[in-house]
Amino acid sequence: MNILYVCHRFPFPPKRGGKIRPFNMIRHLSASGHRVTVCSLARSTEEAEEGRGIAPHCARFEMAQVSDPVQTLRMVARLPLMTPSSMGYFYSPSLKQHIGTLLKAEKWDLIFVHCSSVAQYVEQVRHVPKILDFGDMDSQKWLEYANYKPFPLSLGYRLEGNKVLAAEKRLARLFDLCTATTRAEWETLEDYRTAVATDWFPNGVDADFFCPSAEPHDPDTLSFIGRMDYYPNQECMKRFCGQIWPMLRGHRPQLKLLIVGADPSPEMRKLGELPGVTVTGSVPDVRPFVRRSALMVAPLNIARGTQNKILEAMAMGVPVVTSRIAAGGVDAEPVTHFLVADTAEEYSAAILKVLDNPAERQRLATAGRQRMLSNHAWPHSMARLDRIIDRCIGNFWQSKGRLA
Repeated sequence: MNILYVCHRFPFPPKRGGKIRPFNMIRHLSASGHRVTVCSLARSTEEAEEGRGIAPHCARFEMAQVSDPVQTLRMVARLPLMTPSSMGYFYSPSLKQHIGTLLKAEKWDLIFVHCSSVAQYVEQVRHVPKILDFGDMDSQKWLEYANYKPFPLSLGYRLEGNKVLAAEKRLARLFDLCTATTRAEWETLEDYRTAVATDWFPNGVDADFFCPSAEPHDPDTLSFIGRMDYYPNQECMKRFCGQIWPMLRGHRPQLKLLIVGADPSPEMRKLGELPGVTVTGSVPDVRPFVRRSALMVAPLNIARGTQNKILEAMAMGVPVVTSRIAAGGVDAEPVTHFLVADTAEEYSAAILKVLDNPAERQRLATAGRQRMLSNHAWPHSMARLDRIIDRCIGNFWQSKGRLA
């Protein structure tokens, strides 16, 4: 098949959540014999240069380079409109032109869009089967942000959330099939009652790359992994260090916490002044930091979809203690494969349970990796994707036959 694949972040190298899922889809579709043309945005010269590495994994790619100041202005211009500001952030006239030229010049068997913010480029196409992979339902994330932001910022986030919600419902009706990352996100999508076919397929993890190490771990080290310019990561680490860390250090004064992730804000860097806390900033490879840990914490209060950091830690045989909301994006069972908590007291008890009991740590390490191998392997997820694509194309042409 000749497939046009549109995504909101250029999907190479697959170093962050917004790139990992699309990259693995593109690689799989190309390896399956399809001709895949990738269309996306790059936000810097460095990202554009790195992005060219996708060439072996697709037939070709179209890249529009944009700048954050210009994209921010496009966001601001949409504030008085019903169009979500976030859609302005991912709009490029150059990319729109590239995609329009491709659509006119060739016959396409499928258009696949990852992330609703770039559905705008192909929303009016009617003659080609189209799948919109929402991934996460972004509207719910914006609405959740509103609960954590002070007034009047909270009003702005709530307004954007409602605008995105309306856009998600409108866009879903313009596609032939819509998908999400987790069952919970799929249920949200189903609740929209758009009368469009829906499904879901999970994120996977490269269990060969994210594998256990023969090197011993440090029984007094915890880790947190994630971009530190991302608000949900900032919020949870601020709360963890303010409420939970003093409780843990009271029991184990020698305990250390590694906060590993690119672009920490000044507020996040200041956490590194706390006893035992290290804020690393960007690192070339997060795996040594995770493997060195007795466990990884993921105490996210704002979490939609799948947190890849959880999958990766479990695949490396490192136990995870996470929030119940973040646990909902992982196809694994609390207590059996990882531990969950909500309050500071619950986090402290769960973490100390692992730190104080080597046998419990080993049990979770083994069970967690096995669950990743069985339920979050990319081949398993991509087999679901293949069935979804077949369903979409079959239904599309069947409906065309009925109309003829």
